[in-house]
Amino acid sequence: MCGIVGYLGNKNSKEILLGGLKELEYRGYDSAGIAVLQEGEFNSFKATGKLINLEEKTKDFVTDKFSIGIGHTRWATHGKPTELNAHPHIGDASYVVHNGIIENYAALKKDLIAEGVTFLSQTDTEVIVHQFEKNLKNTTSTFEAFKRTIDELEGAYAILLVTKGEKETIFFAKNGSPMLIGINAENEKYFASSDTPLIGHCTDVNYFEDCDYGYVTPDTFTIFNKDGKEKKPHFTKLLTNKLSAQKDGYRFFMEKEIYEQVDAIANTLLGRLDDNEVLFDELDSTLFEGINEIKLCACGTSYHSALTATYLFERHAKMKTSIEVASEFRYRNPIMHKDMLFIVISQSGETADTLETLKMAKEAGLKTLVICNVDNSSMVRLADSCILTRAGVEKGVASTKAFATQVTIFWMLSLYLAQKKKSLSPQEITKEIALLREVPASVKVSNDMHEYIKRLSKRYLHGHGFFFIGRDVFYPLALEGALKLKEISYLHAEGYPSGEMKHGPIALADPELFTIALLPQHLLYDKTKSNVEELSARDSTICAISSIDFDKADDFIAIPTCKDYMLEFFEMMVALQLLSLEISVRLGNDVDMPRNLAKSVTVE
Repeated sequence: MCGIVGYLGNKNSKEILLGGLKELEYRGYDSAGIAVLQEGEFNSFKATGKLINLEEKTKDFVTDKFSIGIGHTRWATHGKPTELNAHPHIGDASYVVHNGIIENYAALKKDLIAEGVTFLSQTDTEVIVHQFEKNLKNTTSTFEAFKRTIDELEGAYAILLVTKGEKETIFFAKNGSPMLIGINAENEKYFASSDTPLIGHCTDVNYFEDCDYGYVTPDTFTIFNKDGKEKKPHFTKLLTNKLSAQKDGYRFFMEKEIYEQVDAIANTLLGRLDDNEVLFDELDSTLFEGINEIKLCACGTSYHSALTATYLFERHAKMKTSIEVASEFRYRNPIMHKDMLFIVISQSGETADTLETLKMAKEAGLKTLVICNVDNSSMVRLADSCILTRAGVEKGVASTKAFATQVTIFWMLSLYLAQKKKSLSPQEITKEIALLREVPASVKVSNDMHEYIKRLSKRYLHGHGFFFIGRDVFYPLALEGALKLKEISYLHAEGYPSGEMKHGPIALADPELFTIALLPQHLLYDKTKSNVEELSARDSTICAISSIDFDKADDFIAIPTCKDYMLEFFEMMVALQLLSLEISVRLGNDVDMPRNLAKSVTVE
């Protein structure tokens, strides 16, 4: 999500910044901008939509002397994709670009407004430049003001800041969001959020570590660590393959996207959780008035996240909920009535079957809501209301971040509705919100687990198929695990409710049938365990995923002990994604572009 570039030198900085942003288009964006400081004067340009719009705005702007510049491509996380919300953001005499999340921006913004600061945007980023200029008035140096500002920020960030008082300096800071600096024999300085914008310009790069901050000038590169001690940069030779650079060192985009789920879910939660309340400012307060039933409609992975939602809506909000496969729903003359809220789910917002069901619901006069990752998509424009998942661009055909963020949205939405219906106590709501805050940590990939699954995967390359089994919300997770495996490995896999084994499928059990068993400690553990034991007794090969050791398992993927079954859900989700990935890698398949599949299914 989002891309940052920066340049300090004597070349055409406008073209370097625009060219760098073009190399970051693969990350996805809905607006872009640059700011250039030349001979003590700023020129700034911003545009929504594709980079060609920004190029058109800057066509008469020329940079032919020493200058410093920063640029950014933005994927809207909060605040619409408008020019005002696009980066760089301006103060009185400074500009800033930023990737990441400033978690305490609301508190900082409130204090700044009280001191008379006027904000132009809806973003968290704008507080950085105003906080810097506030500190600039109360410190002895520009760098001290920048350092104090960084100390006051909470969250994840990659920041570049330029100010008129230091016309040959770019200030930088990095914590949790990627950023690097490149150099060359001409002593130019290039910043970017991945390698690709630097290829062809630089020979050596320094990858910043978390909590690094400092500044560059034509003659200096000064960097400090989290303890405020100056450190030496560690330069390495720059890659020359742009596709490899886009993957940030990962073997496949899917692998990169599994690792990115930490940031994706953090973005999903941003601004939507108070200490004891779920907030969806994008929803009209009347959306649920007169609603007695929820109908969910989706395809593929989105169907699995929606199936998870049926458990959460009924459990938390006590709301009658049903789900439909979109391609079936549109052809069976369904009964729809005005007290039904119709929710469609789509990563792209363009899924043909799902879009048609939305049109049917609109024609029937139902209230409609879309859960989607792409603003201004067809579904977003058509539905009455929209919640964006903020997953960022997903290039791997087999979805990972989209599923994770959709389930996160549904968990929050079930609590939001429970608040309105008072079906959960305030104490229960507060407890659930505390759990939601732990989800990003639950999807962080453990190096030990990934290495273990790499080794384990060689045992699951042959046989006549896979059963993925689980109960309750772990049944849709089993469906999703089976789908991931069949999409990229081309091995036969099915997801089942654990209790259904003895109603027919167990007839297939033998040593060449691999059972992936989801055994959550906090939800129906004993029931699920007994179902797995039935398969084990018929010689099925068992791979159990749990925090509790299972003596009947042939293989065991251990997840950390969790406080709640929903945190176990996300821990197991990552394990399933990694298992599918590594089996596919061993089979020599194209993980990112599996045969016969497309990322966005725009035909029925």
